[in-house]
Amino acid sequence: MELFYDLVFVFAFLNVTTLAAKHLNALTLLSGLVMMGLLWWCWTSFTFLGNLVRADFGIVPVVGFATMIGVFLLALTVPQAFADAPGGLFGPAVFAFSYLLVRMLQVTAFWPIAGRVAATNPPPLLLLCLPVLVSVTLIMTAAFVPQRLTHGTGVELIRIALWSAALTVEYVAGALIAVTRWTLVSAGHLAERHGLILLIALGESVLALGLGPGIGPSLPITWPVVVAAVLGITVIATLWWTHFDVLAPAVEQALHGTRDASRSRLVRDVYTYLHLPLVIGILLFSLGLKRLLLNISSPNVPAGRDTLGPADIYVLYGGVALYLVASIAVTLRTFRRIRPPKVAAAVLVIVLAPAANQVPALAALALLTVITLTLVALELHTGRAVRLRVHASEDGEQEALEAEASRWRQRHL
Repeated sequence: MELFYDLVFVFAFLNVTTLAAKHLNALTLLSGLVMMGLLWWCWTSFTFLGNLVRADFGIVPVVGFATMIGVFLLALTVPQAFADAPGGLFGPAVFAFSYLLVRMLQVTAFWPIAGRVAATNPPPLLLLCLPVLVSVTLIMTAAFVPQRLTHGTGVELIRIALWSAALTVEYVAGALIAVTRWTLVSAGHLAERHGLILLIALGESVLALGLGPGIGPSLPITWPVVVAAVLGITVIATLWWTHFDVLAPAVEQALHGTRDASRSRLVRDVYTYLHLPLVIGILLFSLGLKRLLLNISSPNVPAGRDTLGPADIYVLYGGVALYLVASIAVTLRTFRRIRPPKVAAAVLVIVLAPAANQVPALAALALLTVITLTLVALELHTGRAVRLRVHASEDGEQEALEAEASRWRQRHL
């Protein structure tokens, strides 16, 4: 059920990056980031609900299907959420009502189980609803008021400001009220769900490789396109490796070993909040990759002169840098330590971004590939002992689970 729910976010991520790729500037980038923040809150709220109750039992599947409709409408409205296109329904209003539907469905489903899953006394219903009502009111105001006050770019800026205020309300309320008062039912479920959403974001990068240059009968497959595809997949693979090889299972094991309120705080900090910049970093890289491929596949740009614009290069490099910084923060929050190779890689990506703006696009991507590949090599060399220990623990747990499952099946099936 939850994987089915995630399918909507495949489209949502693709729509956000596609819109930003067509008109990449500070305003579209900022609006895309705010949009991602709201979409993330819709996703993480349903994930937390699915950790408390089975998402495929009782009324919860109905809530999930209805939420999918709301989230799909949110994603569908992305191009008109800030600046309404003439004709049809008023885009900002459709977005606002869709967000209201999603959040109220989640609160309504969450409240009946609050009493039996709360670690302490459950908060009153009004306290659960109040942040949602405030944030939705701000988004409704963003839909109907700005065009009455000003026009042009000013309307979008006011909408972004009101959306940002709505985000602040939701995220601050989540930190102070929701997570710290509930019992975590399954650490493994929560770790798996957040791993899957990262895979969806990485999948968006793969889609950017295929859809970015508009590959089809009218576009010949040239050597620059082939080289860019190889380099792009390599960077995506290194981003996967830096998280899923050791860090993801190590964090899950640490979560299993944490008890009481410390466990809830770890979930809140590492999964609810720090996984958001991980996802955004991947999507920014995906956006930069899409822009790069559009550039090098253009027949009007001579080979060797296809340098990227400042916005393109900073999105491409900035996405990887944000991903690495968020990964460093996850390690620091969970284990109170820092991995020097990852810090060095993040610093290199940030420092070399201006230089990458002066070289051809493929050279800039190749430089990024070398940095991330070197990071993986250093991590494998310097973290060998930790890696073996984490994998041994992971394998032992899997073998124990399979043995217990086999014994149960022998008795009951």
